[in-house]
Amino acid sequence: MASNFAARANQALMQSSPQWRLVVWLLLMLSASLWTLQLWQNGARVQSDILAMLPHLQQDKLTERALNQVEATLADQVYIALVAKDETKAIAAAKLLMQKLEADLVARGKQGALTDIRSADMQLGEALGQFYFPHRFKLLTAPQAEALASQNIESLIEAATAQLYNAFSYANSNLLAQDPLLLFPANLLTLAPSSKVRASQGILLANQGDNVAAVVMAKGRESAFNPNAQLAQMTVLTQGLDAVKQSYPDITVLKAGALFHALAATQTAKSEISILGLASLLGVIALVWLAFRSVMPLLLAIVTISSGLLLAVTFTLSVFGELHLLTLVFGTSLIGIAIDYSFHFYCERLSNTERSAKATVAYIFPTVTLAFITSALAYVGIGLAPFPGMQQVAIFCAAGLLGAYLTLILAYPLLAGSRLPEGSRPLALAGTYLACLTQLSKRFTTPLGMGMFALVILIWCLGGITKLTVDDDIRHLQQSPASVTGPENQLRQLLSGGTDNQFLLVRAPSEEALLQQLERVSPMLNAAIANQELGNYVSLSRYLPSHQKQDTAYRLQGEIYQTQLEQVLTSLGLDENLKPELQAAYLAAKTEYITPAAFFTLGAGKQLAPLWLAPNEANSPVSNGALNDGGVSAEHGADQGADYGAIVLLGGIQQIDTLKARFAHDESVQLIDKVADISAVMGHYRLLTLKLLALALGIALLLFSLNFGFKNAAVVVAVPALAALLTLATLGLTGSPLSLFHALALILVFGIGIDYSLFFASAQNHGKAVMMAVFMSACSTLLAFGLLAFSQTQAIHYFGLTLSLGIGFTFLLSPLILTTTLALTTNQLLTTKKS
Repeated sequence: MASNFAARANQALMQSSPQWRLVVWLLLMLSASLWTLQLWQNGARVQSDILAMLPHLQQDKLTERALNQVEATLADQVYIALVAKDETKAIAAAKLLMQKLEADLVARGKQGALTDIRSADMQLGEALGQFYFPHRFKLLTAPQAEALASQNIESLIEAATAQLYNAFSYANSNLLAQDPLLLFPANLLTLAPSSKVRASQGILLANQGDNVAAVVMAKGRESAFNPNAQLAQMTVLTQGLDAVKQSYPDITVLKAGALFHALAATQTAKSEISILGLASLLGVIALVWLAFRSVMPLLLAIVTISSGLLLAVTFTLSVFGELHLLTLVFGTSLIGIAIDYSFHFYCERLSNTERSAKATVAYIFPTVTLAFITSALAYVGIGLAPFPGMQQVAIFCAAGLLGAYLTLILAYPLLAGSRLPEGSRPLALAGTYLACLTQLSKRFTTPLGMGMFALVILIWCLGGITKLTVDDDIRHLQQSPASVTGPENQLRQLLSGGTDNQFLLVRAPSEEALLQQLERVSPMLNAAIANQELGNYVSLSRYLPSHQKQDTAYRLQGEIYQTQLEQVLTSLGLDENLKPELQAAYLAAKTEYITPAAFFTLGAGKQLAPLWLAPNEANSPVSNGALNDGGVSAEHGADQGADYGAIVLLGGIQQIDTLKARFAHDESVQLIDKVADISAVMGHYRLLTLKLLALALGIALLLFSLNFGFKNAAVVVAVPALAALLTLATLGLTGSPLSLFHALALILVFGIGIDYSLFFASAQNHGKAVMMAVFMSACSTLLAFGLLAFSQTQAIHYFGLTLSLGIGFTFLLSPLILTTTLALTTNQLLTTKKS
C-alpha cells in the first residue's frame, strides 16, 4: 500500500512542470514569511525562561496555587550585599545604591525596572506594636504562660520590677498604666525572627568575618526570565553599583536572585546559538564545496537550510506563540539533518550525469519520502516528553525537515538543473570504502566470522550497560557558573540560609484549624533546626495565634486582672486607681481577636500575605491588594469548598529526607519539593521513551517488511537498534549517567539511522552514490550534534553526546546493509547452482 502510494505520488510529480513546482514553493515560502512577520508583530517573542522548559506536574488546586504563589513571590527578588570593612561605610554605600535605584523608579514612574526597593524597615516594630497592643490580653510568651499556669505570679512581678529599675528599659508610665507586668514587650520581641542580621539607620546589616555587609533588596517589575526585563533590570543595577564603586572603590558586591541565573542562561544560550550554529553552517558549506566543487550546490544547500529554518520558526510560533532560546540551541542541529536531502540529490546526479534534475528527484523520491516520514516521527516521539521546551524542539525540527523536503521536491527540479563538474574522485573514494566493507562482510557471513562479531558486540554491550547508572535530576537543565553561585551562597549565609525552593504546605478545613495546625508544626521545625536538618523557617504562626491559643492566654491573664491585680499594683508601687480601667480593658478584650484579615492590611502583613491561601481567592486578603506586587492572579479561579492552606518557607535545608520523614504520616502537612517531583516525572518519561523506542523499532520492522521482505527489513532495523545498544554501552563505560535527554536522543538516532539504512537497502546499483551521500550526511550530523556535546548546559551536552555516538555507530554499521545483503545474495546463488 505504501509503495503504491509513493508510486502514484511520484507519477504525479513527473507529470508536473518544474516551473509550476517552483512557483508553488515560492508562494509557500512567501506565505510563511508574511505569517511569521505578522506573528512577531502580534506579540510572538523569544522566551528564555528556564521554568518554561519544566514538565507540568499534576497537582491538586491548593498545591498548584501554593507553587504559583511561591514562584511569583520569590522568583523576581534581587538581593545585593555591599561588604565593607566598617559599618559606617557599608551603610553609606547601601543608602547610595538605594538612592540611585529609587531615582530610576521615580523617573520612570510605574514603568521602573525595579520596584519595592528596601533594606530594614525601621517602622516595622512600631507598626506591629500598634497592631498587637489592643490584643495584649491574648498574648503570652511560653515562659509567661508557664508562670501563670503554675500560679507563679511572683516571678512575673520580679521581672517587671527589674525592668522598672533598668536604665535601658522600655518601661514608661503610659505602658505601666495599661500593662503593669510589662508582658507585652516580651511578646513583641518574639515576633522578630531569630537571625544573624540587625538594623541600623534603616539598613539591614550582617557580619561577614571582620567585615560588615549592608543588604539592599528589590523586586523586578517583570519576570527575571524575560530577556527585555533582564536588560532593563541589569542596566539599572549596573548604573547604581557603578556609582557605589566610584564613591567606595574598596566595596565588595555580592548578588543573589533569579535575575542573575536567568541572565547567565540567556548569555550562554545566545553564545551557543551563534557559535554552534555558525560552526555547523561553515562545516556544511565546506563539506558541500569539497564534494561538488560548484557554487550551485552550495547556494542550494543554503536555500535548503534557510527554507527549513523559516518553516521551523513559523510552525513553532504558530503553535506556541513563542520561541525558546534552548529550542534554538537544539535547533542548530537541524542544519546537519536538513542538508541530507541535498546531499542525496547531488550524489545521485554525480553517479549519473546524464539524468536531469527532475528525473533525479523522481528517482530518490520514494526513499527520501520514507526517510522524511521516519525522521519526522522520531521528532514527534520527542514531543511526547512532558517538557514544553522539548515539545518545541519536536515541532521546530519536524517543521524544518518539512521545509527542506519540500524545497527538494518543488525547487530542485528547476534550480538544480545545471551540470556538475566531474565527481569521479569522491565517488571513487566511496567505492573504495564500500569495497573494503564488502571484503569484511564476506568474513562476517561465515559462521566463525558471525560468531566472533556477535561475541565482541555482546561483550561490549553487556560490559557497558551493566555499568550504566541513572540520573534524572532536573537541575541538569541549567547549571549556573561559579561566578553566579559563589556570591549567592555567601549572601545566603549572611541571611541565615535564605529561602530554599522546598516549602511546607499546611492545610485544614477551616481558618481556625489551620492556625492550630501551624502552631503544631512550629515545634517540629524547631526540633529540626536543633538537629541541624534545617537552617530557618518563616511561618505565619509567629504572627497569627489561633483563637484557641488567644483564649488560653486570655484565661491565664485572668489570674492577674481578676484575682491578683491589687497585689501586682502594690508590689510595683502603682496607683490602685488603675484597677477599674485595667479590669474594664481586660473584659472588653474578651471578644476581640487577632485575625488574618486584619493582619494582612499591615505593611508587614502584606509581605507575608502570599503565605496564606484562602479557599475563595476573590474574597481573601491576598487578592484584596495584599499581592499587587506579584501574587497569584484571579485567573486560577475560586476554590469554593476547598481547604484553607498556609505556606511555611524553609531555608538552609541540610537533610531533606529526614525532614520529609517528620511529616510523612501527617496528611495535613506536605513538603513540596518541586525539583524532586519534576525529577521523578523525568525518570518516568525516561522509561516511557525507551519503551517507545522499542515499539518504534517493532513498527518499523512491520512497515519495512511490506517493501523489502522480512529478512531485509530485519537487517534495516537492526542497524539503529544495534547503534542504540552500543551507544548505551559506551555511555556506561565512560561513566555518563542515563537521563531523559539521552533517551530522547536515542529516538533521533533511530530516526536518522533508519534513513541511512533505507538508502542502502534501496541502493541497488548505486552503492557508491549512497555511500558518498551517507558519508556527507553523517559528517554534517556529527558536526551539528558533536558541537552540541560541547554545550555548557548539561541537558544539551547529554543530547549532543548521545547523538554523536549513535550517529557514529550508525554510519559504521549502515553500509553493512548493502554489503551483507550482496554477500548473502551471492551465497544463495552459489548454493542454488551447486544444488
